[in-house]
Order: sequence, then structure tokens, then C-alpha cells
Amino acid sequence: MARILLLFLPGLVAVYAVHGVFMDRLASKKLCADDECVYTISLARAQEDYNAPDCRFINVKKGQQIYVYSKLVKENEAGEFWAGSVYGEGQDEMGIVGYFPSNLVKEQRVYQEATKEVPTTDIDFFCE
Repeated sequence: MARILLLFLPGLVAVYAVHGVFMDRLASKKLCADDECVYTISLARAQEDYNAPDCRFINVKKGQQIYVYSKLVKENEAGEFWAGSVYGEGQDEMGIVGYFPSNLVKEQRVYQEATKEVPTTDIDFFCE
């Protein structure tokens, strides 16, 4: 009996270690300021409210500032989405990186041009 329990124990640990889901990709490529997509591209201001349809996206309120980290390359009939995080005090979404429609915001300040085309990975669309 102890041997059976030990055989199942690693599987249980693996099951409980992953607390998320890989969602469908919104695009196969993204534009970034650098090869690793770690530098901020711009600071944008939301022109209207946006309610996230699923965990890949972030909720945004009109007037909030958003740091933009990457811009998905539009494919077929898909909308154009950017990845960023809300900036502001006391915001529930602050520090959480997610996607939002690019037509929702107006760039206020460009820090670096998004000239590096990088393939997206599964982790870009992972939800916790």
C-alpha cells in the first residue's frame, strides 16, 4: 500500500503545482522594444472603460494610464491588441500584465519604438 501511495504522490504534487490554464493565442508574433520584451514601449491613457472578457485581458477605466510592453501583430480578422499594465494608486489591476484593444488607448509618451518582431509563446497567453 505504501508503494502505491508513493507512486501517486509525485503526480499529486504536479497537479497542485500548476494553478493556471493556457488560453488560445491571440497572435503568433508581437512587436517589442527589445528581443526579450522587457522594456516599456510607451505610456498610454485609456479613452474609455474596458471589461476584460477573460483572464488574458485586463480591466481598464477611462482615464487610467497603462504601461505598454508589447503590441501583437494583427492577423486575419482579429482585433489589434497590446499588452500592458494599469498604472495608478489603489487599482485592482495595477501590476497585472494583460491585453487590451489598441483602439481603447491613446499613447501619451513613447519611450522606445516597438521595432523588434518576436514570436509569441504559450506563456504569453497563460492565465493564473
